[in-house]
Amino acid sequence: MKRREFITLLGGAAALPLAARAQQAQRMRRIGVLLAGGPEPLGPFREALSELGYVAGKNIQIEVRSAKGQDARLAGLAAELVRSRVDVIVAVQTPAAHAAKNATRDILIVILAGDPIATGLISNLAPAARPGCAADAARRRR
Repeated sequence: MKRREFITLLGGAAALPLAARAQQAQRMRRIGVLLAGGPEPLGPFREALSELGYVAGKNIQIEVRSAKGQDARLAGLAAELVRSRVDVIVAVQTPAAHAAKNATRDILIVILAGDPIATGLISNLAPAARPGCAADAARRRR
């Protein structure tokens, strides 16, 4: 083996643990999706995440729970997502948003529903007006 090939091989072998450690540093983010109705098409949701650089199975994991129109199941499904320690809950429809809100005060909830003030989910929109406020509010609740 020539000297140059040996040095290249040695350098590559030395860098391998650093590259592996760098890849391990980025932990897999977990998104919980709570559906009040039947299975929603998640294709557009996954496509939008992909455009932002998030790929299911690579750097995010999506946990979907559906009540399939049985609102009485939502509280249990929301609690299941909380126990599984998702990073964020996406609540689709108002009943799912209420179940998620009642299940946790520590996990950020993204609401895909009607008017959050009229439905009693929030009291006002003031915190949403300032960037970073949702994260600050989540930290204060802990």
